[in-house]
Amino acid sequence: MATVSAKVYEHHKKADGTTNVKIIVYHKNQRKHIDTTHFVSSKQLTADFEIKDKFLLRIIDNTLDNYRETISQLGAKLDFFTCEALRDHLRDKDKEIDFIDFCASHIAQLRKENREGTANTYRVVRNSLIDYFKRKLVSVNEITSGMLYQYEKFLRGERTLKRTNQLGKTITTTENGLSDSGLHNHMRDLRTLFNAACKLYNDEDLGIFKIKHYPFKKYKIGSAPLTRKCNITIAEVETIKNCKIKAGSRAELARDIFMLSFYLCGMNAVDIYNLSTKNIYKGRIEYNRSKTKSRRKDKAFISIKIIEEAEPLLEKYIEQLAKRYSTYNGLNTALSKGMVELREITGIETITLYRARHTFANTARNVCRMGKDDVALALNHIDEGHRTTDVYISKDWKIVDEVQEKVVYELIKKKTKILVNR
Repeated sequence: MATVSAKVYEHHKKADGTTNVKIIVYHKNQRKHIDTTHFVSSKQLTADFEIKDKFLLRIIDNTLDNYRETISQLGAKLDFFTCEALRDHLRDKDKEIDFIDFCASHIAQLRKENREGTANTYRVVRNSLIDYFKRKLVSVNEITSGMLYQYEKFLRGERTLKRTNQLGKTITTTENGLSDSGLHNHMRDLRTLFNAACKLYNDEDLGIFKIKHYPFKKYKIGSAPLTRKCNITIAEVETIKNCKIKAGSRAELARDIFMLSFYLCGMNAVDIYNLSTKNIYKGRIEYNRSKTKSRRKDKAFISIKIIEEAEPLLEKYIEQLAKRYSTYNGLNTALSKGMVELREITGIETITLYRARHTFANTARNVCRMGKDDVALALNHIDEGHRTTDVYISKDWKIVDEVQEKVVYELIKKKTKILVNR
């Protein structure tokens, strides 16, 4: 049987002569302490260090009664609690959950798992909530269905954003409202964060629900709207490849990483950033895709051939990006600014780094007529419909080589034809 009582320890006396009142939780032959907000002086104590202040005793008795009621409500489930877990439950059951603080912790954990892309996406959501509420403390109870409808209006409108850059300076920018697709993705990511908070703070098996509401039951996100495919043409890729750019500029960085991604089957920037010579083996790049390695049994492993076109770019940037940018976020910022310059230089308004991956896939399927399964293998995707079959079939990287060869040939065949004619 768990019990709670109040205690004042003489050896805990502070320099000012006051001592904190502790709540002692006794359970399974162990004792744990809960600090209270109450401090007593020697005048409020007996010679045996018992509290004699009647006003304070009434307040503490109310706290103890509240804890005892909570313990009684647990019933048989109390057996599943350690003394420490029970202490934490009693201490935190009425504590407001700061959703912004939770988001920060969740993002930090994603970074530890090298899931930089996902972490950056959630950081955008966290920052926009701070912009909406105009403060950095937001209770999870303030995330309601009514708030979500108002938040949606906020996201659709033009917004003035203030951010601190890597130099500690405040940068003010103005952003247009989100599109239907952008809004859908943003609210989907917010829902994912809210679900993660529920998973952390609620325990259905023990009947503990610190987050008692679910705003997305009323506020429906729905399915993603149809959007224009994110690929560009091979002719436009050729324009990017051949455009003249000032050496050492961000535009050069954007062009080179775009082309390297295209040559390497749509490799993501974070994976290019993390590449080292240890990933090179017998003329191939072998790595685990950062975005999905923590969620897949095969750790999202893939082996890609280092083709002739990719070799000089790989030599130029492998292990150098991490020296130039202390974090992937720094590279990502430089790439974003470089893409803006690259769009101005080439006149191609839709250039983004992710277009390289989409264009590789689109060319493989719609131009080279490669099968969807082969394209998926080259992109390092898993087909949920074939998950069982994949247990029996070893991955053949020669298939990836064939997809890569045919796509890149579409880019270089014009030049090849010209040389043949000569």
